[in-house]
Amino acid sequence: MNKFFALLALAFTGLILFSFQSANFNDDDELSIDSLRKVYSKPTSQWPKPTVDPGAVFQELGELPPAPVDLKNDSVKKVVELGKILFFDPRLSGSNQISCSSCHAPDLHWTDGRQVSIGHDHLANIRNAPSLENVWFYKRLFWDGRANSLEEQAGSPVAAHNEMHQDMKVLPKKLSKIKGYQPYFTAAFGSDKITNKRIFESLATFQRSIVSRRTPFDRFLGKDKKALTDQQLVGLHLFRTKARCINCHNGPFFTDNEFHNDGLTYYGRKYEDLGLYNVTKKAEDVGKFKTPGLRNVMKTAPWFHNGLFPDMDGVMNMYNVGMPVQRVKPEQVNDPLLPKNDKLLKGLKLSKAEKDAVVAFLDALSSPTVLVRVEQLPQ
Repeated sequence: MNKFFALLALAFTGLILFSFQSANFNDDDELSIDSLRKVYSKPTSQWPKPTVDPGAVFQELGELPPAPVDLKNDSVKKVVELGKILFFDPRLSGSNQISCSSCHAPDLHWTDGRQVSIGHDHLANIRNAPSLENVWFYKRLFWDGRANSLEEQAGSPVAAHNEMHQDMKVLPKKLSKIKGYQPYFTAAFGSDKITNKRIFESLATFQRSIVSRRTPFDRFLGKDKKALTDQQLVGLHLFRTKARCINCHNGPFFTDNEFHNDGLTYYGRKYEDLGLYNVTKKAEDVGKFKTPGLRNVMKTAPWFHNGLFPDMDGVMNMYNVGMPVQRVKPEQVNDPLLPKNDKLLKGLKLSKAEKDAVVAFLDALSSPTVLVRVEQLPQ
């Protein structure tokens, strides 16, 4: 019986690969897995032409680059060390119970696994906690892009009433009473003076050191051309062509670093979130959110800015039909803030085998978790 199921599985896999069609070589020509492996074993500059729409900000996929923080530089290393301690210290919060790591846990790839984060007095945030892996790369921070640097971003969750709920005027004095912090600030900044600016700079520098590890996809781009399975290789080609993921998820971090309306604004309903519009007040920005990177995406559920999608099948099905389109009520016909889906969104009409192949490729973007701890906080 086991032999029967093994043969059935092999036959099914063969059927997937045989029935797979290229969207960019010739639409009517079938590509064998050998042909795919041969062409994708070449440098990325010689890969098949991707399906990229006009207006898309495109960069070819690439290997994981190194972190911008030079940990061999002793002065930088000391700032990172201080930032790491502050990141894990719940005394940064008003209640002394919530740290940055409460919502960005290293063993969860710097997320919290919740639909939305829970903060002070068990208050719920309105958005899902994004991973901090490779956060140094983003031009603007938060789902709605309201911070232009990690230093600017650091203060917001510490002060927010539904996150860490700390009075920022009190924080430096509070930490100054902890004598154990004095040598850390002296080592990092040359004196033991504690200011919010130094706190935020330390947190930001530490976060720039948080990077994901190499994945099977990175090894494939290197010398190991067998690092991707046949199904993952099919998924890679679909990702760049028929599935059209490459329009927004490109470059070495699988993000265009831009903002898009993916149809999940929930305008006029329970989960309404206007995204980038709340920052810019431009009507064309209603419902736009930052494109998240896809490294370790299969380990950071639930997904989207509101965390409403706990399984990848649901995500793929939504993209397959082109994402939800805003239903226009009679009283909304002339509403200037009526959300409009991004023009890059189109129904994909992928078969189940093709969707499975794309998900398999996303699995190839996974890397081991990095266990980061602070053994003892300053006293």
